[in-house]
Amino acid sequence: MSSEGNSGPGTSPRVPRHQRLYVNIDHVATLRQARGGFSPDPVEAARWCEDAGADGITVHLREDRRHIQDADVETLSRTVRSYLNLEMACSDEMLAIALRLRPQQVTIVPERRAEVTTEGGLDVKRNPAGLRRTIAALDAAGIRTALFIDPDLDVVHASHELGATAIELHTGQYAHHPDGPGPLLALSAAAEEGARLGLGVHAGHGLNVANVARVAGIESIEELNIGHALIGRSILIGIAGAVHELRAVMNAARSAGLRAG
Repeated sequence: MSSEGNSGPGTSPRVPRHQRLYVNIDHVATLRQARGGFSPDPVEAARWCEDAGADGITVHLREDRRHIQDADVETLSRTVRSYLNLEMACSDEMLAIALRLRPQQVTIVPERRAEVTTEGGLDVKRNPAGLRRTIAALDAAGIRTALFIDPDLDVVHASHELGATAIELHTGQYAHHPDGPGPLLALSAAAEEGARLGLGVHAGHGLNVANVARVAGIESIEELNIGHALIGRSILIGIAGAVHELRAVMNAARSAGLRAG
């Protein structure tokens, strides 16, 4: 699956015909890791998401392996039918994994061991040489590269200068203050500038059915990455189907036992 880009540096941005939804399945693995074992299986979850119409699957292989494991990414790299987006820190270990597995896209994200979830965008000025080297290596391997950044115009320009193919705008501030004009205006301005520079523009973090519409309405944003809220929502609105399925198996087994007796 190819990603729809924009016109090119210095030209008017082209509005993407189809805004893609990538589902982050990290928290399927979080639930599995809480108990150990094999269930629920993120690979099976990815298959269900694709069948339901997801345009891609996102996973974050953290350095502490708190949820997604190496084996998950190994399997997903072979089984995802749409588009695999691997989120990772800018490190030699993660670069080696990406170059070996060749996901269609890598999104470089900040990572701190103590954080519960990613708390902000990447500091692109902290290690520009390392970022440039990683982006170049991924690009040479044919892997599309995005940088997860705050919606700041200076950071958008720096990301372009580093050679990234795309940016993913951190929507956390908007998610915390969806009714305030500031966060949405910042997202819109950063998205428009990214598109003008020829970058693919993605967005994600804290989005859900209650707040996603205003972000989805920003024309320059061509892709949304949504995970925790979607997985949490699926537990609620999908749980009835799981109960019915289990009840049916139990009833069939009991009926068979009664007939045999």
